[in-house]
Amino acid sequence: MEAVNPATGEVIDSYQEGMESDIEAAISASTHAFDEWRNTSLRERQKLLANAADVLRDRQRELAELMTREMGKPITQAMGEIEKCAWVCDHYAEFSSAYLSADSHPSPPGTTVKTRYDPLGVVLAVMPWNYPFWQVFRFAAPSLTAGNVALLKHASNVPGCALAIADVFREAGYPEDVFQTLLIPSDRVETVLKDDRVRAATLTGSGPAGRAVASTAGESLKKTVLELGGSDPFIVLDDADLDDAAETGAWARNMNGGQSCIAAKRFIVHEAVYDAFLEKLESRIESLVIGDPMDEETEIGPQASQHLMEDLHQQVEESVSAGANLLTGGQPLDRDGAFYPPTILTDIPAECPADSEELFGPVASVFKVTNEQEAVAKANETRFGLGASIWTEDRGRGERIAAEVDAGCTYINQLTKSDPRVPFGGVKDSGYGRELSEAGIKEFVNRKTVWVE
Repeated sequence: MEAVNPATGEVIDSYQEGMESDIEAAISASTHAFDEWRNTSLRERQKLLANAADVLRDRQRELAELMTREMGKPITQAMGEIEKCAWVCDHYAEFSSAYLSADSHPSPPGTTVKTRYDPLGVVLAVMPWNYPFWQVFRFAAPSLTAGNVALLKHASNVPGCALAIADVFREAGYPEDVFQTLLIPSDRVETVLKDDRVRAATLTGSGPAGRAVASTAGESLKKTVLELGGSDPFIVLDDADLDDAAETGAWARNMNGGQSCIAAKRFIVHEAVYDAFLEKLESRIESLVIGDPMDEETEIGPQASQHLMEDLHQQVEESVSAGANLLTGGQPLDRDGAFYPPTILTDIPAECPADSEELFGPVASVFKVTNEQEAVAKANETRFGLGASIWTEDRGRGERIAAEVDAGCTYINQLTKSDPRVPFGGVKDSGYGRELSEAGIKEFVNRKTVWVE
């Protein structure tokens, strides 16, 4: 298993893939660790999570540089990702006791009835490369604190990050084997998930990967949470603040090189402000600084790999061939590394890739609509339903439209984002279940009724 720097194409390091015997040893160790961890007091688990936040902040630069080398995230964004991981640890270190406290229920005189929230056991986490620390910590912080133990199968292009995360938990004082990393290819996930000792799974990734995990888990009636792809609408209405919308929209599309499930991908703009907004959006996008991801001035680094960039470019070329107008960008940069420029497509024909597929890179698809009803219809004209961003000076109007958009997360006059304080997840082909907040910590628990006569 090789880690390749996408900014240079150079191999950073090589890692030994885990064998069947390693999988068996890890599951066995996790099972034994759970027997003790589940009986560790919640107070102690919260203390260890607070320690993990301290470790993340102490090692912030080191971990950020590792992330940048392995998947190309600009260093300032990588630093921000590590801080966000520390924040989610802080959040659950503070609020887990409130989230997990037993609920009382009405009952006959002389009885007490409550619901306890007990851990399930070993949980498999299949995680992606685009936010290699955050995606893991937003699962692990609540799940471990609820008393579960975790096996991480991370993306194969970020093995160093995967091992570093396990090291963070060890350094924070977590007992051995409460959190383990498995360096295994995707074709061994089924082996792990079919094992009776693995009680649940969570996956963030592609639709096909999600369906495979859900199918395998379903055969054994195991709980799953899936956060899959997105083709998020960014709706700009005729009364929007165009400067704010364009500034935020340019960043919402291009942050992390556009490689985000909740990036603004389809800009749906009212015809009354279409030309003015498009001009502002183009100006802001063209001003973004592309360069060495280790340079703190860089805003756009490389795509995570050469083949991912080539796939994105093929989608752009197919869309242009179908009749889409290329306003800016649209060609790989003539330099070492997998660099693709921020790109805008307009006049997009129905069913071409820019209209019907998820473009996982810095490509904005812009559509003109005549009214808000058409905007909602276009927003919902997708198999995805992860996030949505709505821009209007009338908050009541924004809330009304938010209620009509098929998405798990809707933001008015703000970019779509994940935040430890609020539930996060999607509908339709974007998956099911929720992460973060109280909803997230209760996904992998047994809601156990206790009746005392």
